[in-house]
Amino acid sequence: MLDGRSCVVPRMFSGTCQAENDWSYMKCLLELDIKNGKRPMEIDDVEEDEPHQPRKCTKKLDSCHRVEMARISFQRQSIEAKDSVVPPMDQETIEPLSVCQGVVEEDGALTDQLLDEKEQEVDGYLMDFGDHQSDKQQQAQTGDSSDFGAQLSDEDQLQHDDENLLNSSEQQSEGQQQHHGGDSSDSSSLLPRMNRDSSIACLSRCSRSDYGSLASLNRSFWNIIRSGELYQWRRLNGIMEHWIYFSCALLEWEAYDPIRQRWMHLPRMASNECFMCSDKESLAVGTELLVFGRELRSHVTYRYSLLTNSWTSGTRMNAPRCLFGSASLGEIAILAGGCDSEGHILDSAELYNSETQTWETLPCMKKPRKMCSGVFMDGKFYVIGGIGGCDSKLLTCGEEYNLQTRTWTEIPSMSPGRSSRGPEMPATAEAPPLVAVVNDELYAADYADMEVKKYDKERKVWLTIGRLPERAVSMNGWGLAFRACGDKLIVIGGPRTHGEGFIELNSWVPSEGPPRWDLLARKRSGNFVYNCAVMGC
Repeated sequence: MLDGRSCVVPRMFSGTCQAENDWSYMKCLLELDIKNGKRPMEIDDVEEDEPHQPRKCTKKLDSCHRVEMARISFQRQSIEAKDSVVPPMDQETIEPLSVCQGVVEEDGALTDQLLDEKEQEVDGYLMDFGDHQSDKQQQAQTGDSSDFGAQLSDEDQLQHDDENLLNSSEQQSEGQQQHHGGDSSDSSSLLPRMNRDSSIACLSRCSRSDYGSLASLNRSFWNIIRSGELYQWRRLNGIMEHWIYFSCALLEWEAYDPIRQRWMHLPRMASNECFMCSDKESLAVGTELLVFGRELRSHVTYRYSLLTNSWTSGTRMNAPRCLFGSASLGEIAILAGGCDSEGHILDSAELYNSETQTWETLPCMKKPRKMCSGVFMDGKFYVIGGIGGCDSKLLTCGEEYNLQTRTWTEIPSMSPGRSSRGPEMPATAEAPPLVAVVNDELYAADYADMEVKKYDKERKVWLTIGRLPERAVSMNGWGLAFRACGDKLIVIGGPRTHGEGFIELNSWVPSEGPPRWDLLARKRSGNFVYNCAVMGC
């Protein structure tokens, strides 16, 4: 029909023919007289009676083509298995590429056995194919290269399209893995279909008690909680939960969540016996709990991090001290007064930034004092009461520090006073003033008369407004905690009992009227509170 040419006869109408997976085809092979490694410019006629002898080159091309078709089919199956958004190639888009190639399967699927066989033969076929490429280049130089060059161009174009299709499919698959597998994703999005800021805003509304579970979901949640970014977001947007931290046993700390009514036990502090038996102060600032004490020759600070749930050595103060007054506001805290390592009473003060873990020396107070108390009220820091002077005189005044002007102002009669003492009882036998601030109002606990007092800022006097809980027992104020916890006042203490006792947490909301204490929780524990702090974050 076509003299000296190969022809491929596809069955285009499979509905009227017997169903097959391969095309039926005839292949008329050319008998060329090649001399000196070259073929003539024109094709000589081939007699019909002469038998056709297939060349080795034709077999190699046919084998390579089958490998190429297997690769294309395997790629199509891989793309479909990955649910790629790229549509699969239709069988009609694959056309015969050369006169020596086979044909593409109609269904586009090969058996696993065929794939395994072809993969084992790839190395040998590629070597043969490389040799044949050299033959084709030599043939193209002789002049009859128009059809062959077009065929190579079509083959290169199809291979390029296949590579683009696979690359797009792989990128889509990687995108889906990053979307679904948060553990291995560094994507800025924390929640599906939400940007990072919106995701953080949603997470910030969750309770602090749930952050441990959220951190276990994937690495992105774990990183944002451990880095402290989530707590910074909460603080900037006025979202805050207050937990109560206290110690009723040496080197042991408990935490209580009043919203979820859950108890938590902190890791044990690792310190020496000297620190364990020394006087200690505590302070909660930002996401940290600081415990100050003394070892054999110097003052030390231990720092508990809410982000890592572990204790480490804290940053050393510029002027280490003990028995000072302190209070925190957000990520900063101020420590004023106290004693140095030689027992000298100090008038200096320092500001601590929990974000940078650095100390800044502030201007000195009007009077040196120790065993004083500190609070923040109306955006200013107040140091109240204490003992000062060379004769350890009891101070009734307080001082106000303005963070804007960096100045101290003395306020007379700001200390709530203490119980009447006999001449034989030293001033150091009593605890520092038990004071706390709720909604910028100053309250005090009179442990001797078991009364609650409120400070009148206009008249600068203390007024009795109610009673303390009946079971809040102390030893001259020691062993009793009086703290602000959000919009509540908290009293932590327990009755004196022989043997193992228990601790009680009582709360009162001042905005709801006169003191009416509600029992928040009770726990078997020592009934003497060594230290207490409230962390709001």
